[in-house]
Amino acid sequence: VQLQACGGGLVQAGGSLRLSCAASGRTFSINGMGWYRQAPGKQRELVASISSGGSTNYADSVKGRFTISRDNAENTVYLQMNSLKPEDTAVYYCAADTVVQRYWGKGTLVTVSS
Repeated sequence: VQLQACGGGLVQAGGSLRLSCAASGRTFSINGMGWYRQAPGKQRELVASISSGGSTNYADSVKGRFTISRDNAENTVYLQMNSLKPEDTAVYYCAADTVVQRYWGKGTLVTVSS
């Protein structure tokens, strides 16, 4: 499974960005998908996840501001980020879980200026 993420960039506080991540390869083996982020000097953390059936889970820090969605036909997962805050600045990574392992995409940088 290969994951290609895009959509990061520079945005002012209060603005919005939409990240997308397209999966290719053995996509039939993918179960859950999700977005993680890693800020400078911090550990990677879960932002949001979505199961193959559409059940979602969010970090408390993004609830009400971020929305994860998934297009199974296109093997793509999205992260709509609204009301962005400077503390959302991080490298965002998409991930896809199969029964045997987790695959990671290359990160995309999101910078929120105050």
